[in-house]
Amino acid sequence: QLRLVESGGGSVQAGGSLRLSCVASDRRVCTGWFRQAPGMEREGVAHIWTDGSGGAVYAESVKGRFTITHDIAKNAVYLQMNNLKPEDTAMYYCATARFGCTLQSTTYQVWGQGTQVTVFA
Repeated sequence: QLRLVESGGGSVQAGGSLRLSCVASDRRVCTGWFRQAPGMEREGVAHIWTDGSGGAVYAESVKGRFTITHDIAKNAVYLQMNNLKPEDTAMYYCATARFGCTLQSTTYQVWGQGTQVTVFA
């Protein structure tokens, strides 16, 4: 069964950077990053086609600050987060999809355990 392992979360001052990693035990066509703050709905942050095409899409709230990349050889997807803001504070999850690639959580079948990102002012 496919497993996802996330890492890279932590606490950082506003304006700082973090890089999240998501390593999969198998390959799927799409990997997405989502986040969920306490009391809020899960939000799609970015996704990338991991079938070799590599196309990526970002939520408006992170466009220009976050970059999602894919290392095919390692079956890993990274989320580089720059110029972090306090409103980026959330639990971040990666997820994979067998069909399609969107920022909607319902597209994804397998989820990681999450990694906490805290940005303080």
